[in-house]
Amino acid sequence: MGRFQARFQAHFKSHFKAQILALLRLSCFVFMGSLSLTLAAQTRVDAERESLLKAVRFDDLQTVQELVKQGQSPNQTETDRGETLLMICVREHSMKVFEHLLTSDKINLDLRANNGDTALMLAAYLEQEAMLSALIAGHAKLDQDGWTALHYAAVVGNEAIMKILLEHGAQVNALTPNQMTPLMLAARRGLVSPLRLLLEQGAQRDLKSKEGMTAYDFALAAEQRAAQEILKLN
Repeated sequence: MGRFQARFQAHFKSHFKAQILALLRLSCFVFMGSLSLTLAAQTRVDAERESLLKAVRFDDLQTVQELVKQGQSPNQTETDRGETLLMICVREHSMKVFEHLLTSDKINLDLRANNGDTALMLAAYLEQEAMLSALIAGHAKLDQDGWTALHYAAVVGNEAIMKILLEHGAQVNALTPNQMTPLMLAARRGLVSPLRLLLEQGAQRDLKSKEGMTAYDFALAAEQRAAQEILKLN
């Protein structure tokens, strides 16, 4: 009886072990199959995403329309800078795609890139007046926390873009994280016409940056004599 029990137990253990191994093999097979399907799906999504980004860069409207129709988001971003499709349009002058994206009811005009830029801010910095006007018409926010489109327009000294922003209500005394105003930025670069425009629109010349400098101080430090004279007179 003892010998029979021993044989039975050995057989049972062997059979049980075989079943466990079979289940483990099946689980591994199912897991690997599922993983393969997931990776394949992700590869397809990544490929479609890259195709969309490429189409935007080359202003390929037809491809963009097809991919968005297939489910790609009009708010898709690229990985390096976190810029949206609209921002890529502004950077690459892709006007056809830009105009199409603006018609989407899913588009978000105020998404920010990794550095905090919006499409409007980028349009101001790159002096894309038509795109900037279209974004404003679409109700893009004029002012963000920190740097704004007006700051960027003041840096590059584009008076036409500054006028558009100010006419639509941009804050003339907006502050960067370092408490810099558009007036200070224009003063540091000695941009005479932008300085006059900002002062006419109510820019305060007595405001101070985080370092305790006024617009005049910035003009003085940068040896911008014409700017110094304007800030003195005003």
